[in-house]
Amino acid sequence: MQALALADQTKNVFQQAIDATIPIGSYQLHWLELIGVLIGLASAYLGMRRWVWAWPVGILANIMLFFVYLGAVFGADERIPLFGQAGRQVFFIVTSVYGWWRWSQVRRLNHAGDSSGVAITPRWATSRERVAVVVFWLVGTVVVHQVFVWLWNLSPNPYFTPQWWFYWCDAWIFVGSIVATYAMARGWNEFWLAWIAVDLVGVPFAFATDYVPTGVLYTFYGLFVLYGFTQWVKISRASVPDVEPQLTGTSS
Repeated sequence: MQALALADQTKNVFQQAIDATIPIGSYQLHWLELIGVLIGLASAYLGMRRWVWAWPVGILANIMLFFVYLGAVFGADERIPLFGQAGRQVFFIVTSVYGWWRWSQVRRLNHAGDSSGVAITPRWATSRERVAVVVFWLVGTVVVHQVFVWLWNLSPNPYFTPQWWFYWCDAWIFVGSIVATYAMARGWNEFWLAWIAVDLVGVPFAFATDYVPTGVLYTFYGLFVLYGFTQWVKISRASVPDVEPQLTGTSS
């Protein structure tokens, strides 16, 4: 106990924040991961409601989870560092900035008088858009898999030997998350289906790598996604899709 206390004292405030835990039996629940996934769930709810606030709230969760998945790199966590999970948080932020801009533009142009706070009217992607997404996801997974293997071989972890499925799962989740976030920004109903495909791999992967709060969140999130999908489909059937916003902020 004295050794553990001494180790904690040698960590700075930043490291202590990442490593702060709640003991639940033999498991240590990390506070930052718990808060990050709960904020992510709040972002998903706002996204279902089609509120612009879904994007900045999501960015906050992305920043927190970035440090959670790389805790070991910062000397603050002994769990397996998930470079793919951390990397996708960076892409989430980039894509979320685009989504934030686009939803704000669409709301100003097409929903200015809507008191409900709705920012966008969902629609189905076209056949061409669907093909492009599927090709990007499959090809991207293969490319990212090779990149992750290469990065791991540059600096392997002596305490962890990944199985063959580790890189494929990490790559699938990484690319699929980018696809889902971009599709959400475009207002496509298919973004919910993309999240389901991500969760089918992400849930067992999170438990297998000891990120239990993430795995639990994705389990409940999968059920929430099914509900959100039905709501967007109903809206898309009863509404006219939005006019694409111009870069200048004015309609053509």
